[in-house]
Parts: sequence; C-alpha cells; structure tokens
Amino acid sequence: MAPNIKASAADTKALEDLEIEDEGQLEKLVAPQAGPRKYHIIYTNIITFAYGHLAAIYGFYLCFTSAMWSTIFFNWALFVLAAIGVTAGAHRLWTHRAYKAKMPLQIILMVMNSLAFQNSAITWIRDHRMHHRYSDTDADPHNATRGFFYSHVGWLLVKKHPEVHRRGKFLDMSDIYANPVLRFQKKYAIPFIGCVCFFLPTIIPIYFWGETLNNAWHVVMFRYVMNLHITFMVNSVAHLFGTKPYDKNISPVQSLIVSFAAFGEGFHNYHHVYPWDYRTAELGNNWLNLSTKFIDFFAWIGWAYDLKTVPVEVAMARALRTGDGTNKWGWGNKISDDR
Repeated sequence: MAPNIKASAADTKALEDLEIEDEGQLEKLVAPQAGPRKYHIIYTNIITFAYGHLAAIYGFYLCFTSAMWSTIFFNWALFVLAAIGVTAGAHRLWTHRAYKAKMPLQIILMVMNSLAFQNSAITWIRDHRMHHRYSDTDADPHNATRGFFYSHVGWLLVKKHPEVHRRGKFLDMSDIYANPVLRFQKKYAIPFIGCVCFFLPTIIPIYFWGETLNNAWHVVMFRYVMNLHITFMVNSVAHLFGTKPYDKNISPVQSLIVSFAAFGEGFHNYHHVYPWDYRTAELGNNWLNLSTKFIDFFAWIGWAYDLKTVPVEVAMARALRTGDGTNKWGWGNKISDDR
C-alpha cells in the first residue's frame, strides 16, 4: 500500500493550475489589489544591481573630473537611442501594436533596444502586456499597489508573484514569437546585447579618441543605469504621483517629469485608457514626446505605417465623463464643459 503523503500547499496549487484551461475559472483580480505574500530574494540580481549603481555613481563623478567631452556626448547619444529603442520599439510597436514597421525599421529598433538591455525585448513585452492586462494587481509584474520601491526596482530583486506565472499562460504572445527580428535578439541575447550595450560603447571611445578604459567603462555604466531608471519611473512615479484627466478610477497618472525624462511616456493615465495610441500622449501634446517624433519621421519616409490614434472628440468626451477634472495638458487647470 502506498504511504499516505500529504501534499504541500504549493503542490496542491500546482495541480489546480494544471486543471485550469480557461482564465474565466480564475478569481477576478480587481485593482488596486495586493494580497499577503512571501518575498523570495534573487541574490544575484541584488549583487549585479549594487555593482551597477556603484559603478554608475563613479561614472557620474568621472564625467566631472577626467572623462573626455567626446565620451560624455557619445554616451548621451546612446542614452537617447536606447530610450527610444524601448519606447518606440518594445513598448509602442511590439507590445501594443500601435503602429506597424517595415523590416529595416524593426532591425534598427531592435539594435536600439539592445542598447538599453532591459532583458530581451520578448521578456520586456511579456511583462508589459501582463502589466496592462492585470494593472496594479498581483498578476502585474511591478504591481504599484505594493508601493514606490517595489514598482520601481524591487520587483526585479525578488521572484515574480505566483499569479504572474499562473495567469501568464493565458497571455497571447504568438505575434511576438513569430517575429524573426525579436527571435534573433532572444537567441543571441548574451553575445549580441552584451556587445551592443557594453562592449562596443566602451571600446569605441578608447580606439577612436584615446579615452581611458576606466573612464569609458564607468561612463557606459552611468548611461546604462540612467536608462534603466527612466523606464522604472514609468512603472513607479507614473502610477503614484500626478493627475488623472481621463480616468480617475485607475492608478496611472499624468506626469510631466516622467514625460520629459522618458521621451513622452509620462502621460500614463491617457496611455492606460488608450494603450493603442502610437503617441501614448494626449491630443497632440507632443512637445515632450521625442518618441512620437521619431515614429513620425519614419512614417514620413514610409518605414512606419498604420499609425493608430484616438479621435480628439473621443478623448475629450472620456475626460469629461470619467476624468478628475484636471486639464488634458497636465498643468493642473480645470476642464470645463464650455470649451
């Protein structure tokens, strides 16, 4: 006779998950929601983040003491390109399919996205689609309900909540897995992304204008960590501090600071109401939106097309119906019915 072995709670949960074939069988998660949980720390991530930030601080110091101006300008240009590789590439093009891009532009955006090195684009897209589908609940990878630190960086220092894995199997990623450009980046992530993000930006200043290895490497680290934090700000600041002109019942907000830092990604209340708008910003408010201008340029030469937008009257009607009354531009003025 087999021994009577009592299954653990984890084993029982795993068996239950195997039997669930329809997401409708799962309990509905209503934001804001964050149940009790045990954090399982990923110590290798803590070590690498600690080193990266210490190296970045030193790199910032070197920018004022010994780094050459050409090295600083070079890394600033890479900073901009990397940021747009995330905003116009991983975010607007591939996650939300807010526009379409011909193969040359997709390759350019993949290389620019590799400069940012925020995991592979496929991993980034998967996390962000989960974020929109289950925003501010335990199935959201960077659930802002758990506070600023968790949504900013803490979620990367611990294992993902079981709900992220549990509900992730219902996420449609077929379009992404079928994309040859993204499959290439994923397959060769370590050599390719490592070369594009770290090796070449370090070697180029040394070879072409005689920068020291110490300066070149640490300024690269400063640039890299700054790229990380402008993306992190969209997950944290833009979910916690700001106004809600379009939907006062959700946590994403409008933040001019984030829009400036993240090249147009701070109009987050609008974005969560209309995630398919290629501008991710409201009603032509693009003076902080370099990512939109980038897409517009490639639309002009024919490499970007089928740009999706929300009609002005539709967005304005939504603001009047469910917004908090603040001005669509984010300046704090009140919306009125007599516009």
